[in-house]
Amino acid sequence: MTALPARRPVLRRLAHAAEPWLYAAPALILIVAVMLVPLALGISYAFRDVRLLNPFSGGFVGLQHMRALATDASFAQALKNTLWWTGASVFFQFALGLILALLLDKPFRGRAIAQALCFLPWAVPSFLSGLDWAWMFNPVIGPLPHWMAALGILDAPDNILSNPRLAMWGPIVANVWWGIPFFAITLLAALQAIPRDLYEAAAIDGAGPFERFRAITLPFLAPTIAITVLLRTVWISNFADLIVVMTNGGPADRTQIVASYIFTTAFRRLDFGYASAIALVLLALLLAYSLLIVLLRQSLTSRS
Repeated sequence: MTALPARRPVLRRLAHAAEPWLYAAPALILIVAVMLVPLALGISYAFRDVRLLNPFSGGFVGLQHMRALATDASFAQALKNTLWWTGASVFFQFALGLILALLLDKPFRGRAIAQALCFLPWAVPSFLSGLDWAWMFNPVIGPLPHWMAALGILDAPDNILSNPRLAMWGPIVANVWWGIPFFAITLLAALQAIPRDLYEAAAIDGAGPFERFRAITLPFLAPTIAITVLLRTVWISNFADLIVVMTNGGPADRTQIVASYIFTTAFRRLDFGYASAIALVLLALLLAYSLLIVLLRQSLTSRS
């Protein structure tokens, strides 16, 4: 009889410790089922021969896919294209988004309507956006080649999406147009959180617009800039919709990025094992990049 009362406090403490986990159990189960299980399955495919057209595939091949990637010229070209695609897209999206946020931060008549119109591209589905820009770059039905030829940018109103030297600029322009609102929205929210008294005090002290931007605006925007650039870089590296719709990786793989190469390998060649190996390499590169940005941000924060 004395053992039962002694156990009750222990059981009560265990139940109290397990109570938060019971509340979080549905969300944890959903995360495991939707994210971790497919991730583990995809990683396992990278070390197996999984080809849908081969009924005898599925065996363990170890690092065979990784060795094939080391000599895959198409993968090397896709990796170079990914760096160019991601760097140019993020740079122009951030620069134009910051300019747009600074303009929308100023009070003027009809600002609400202007904000709605500027944020409209973000609401357009990426597939539809790719089709629209592909049509606009088509010299038969689109105006852009004729405008660029009139401005001297092109020698003739040709489709740049079929030019190996210029083809990547087509998806980049479409991606910049589609992604500017992301930076504009987040940076505008950060700008509106800056106390206006700081600008008034700086103006009284004789600071000009550039000095106020450098000493007040940029330091307050730095955390938002770091996280938005990090997120957008990861998203654009994995974003193949515009390229698949506009160029399908061509011409001659000049617009093929790693994400579109994964799509082509998995759903057209039906080689899920090799596609999973490519995806695993991309995952490792993006994790290393994210870790580098986080460590750099922490070091800068600690110094300041």
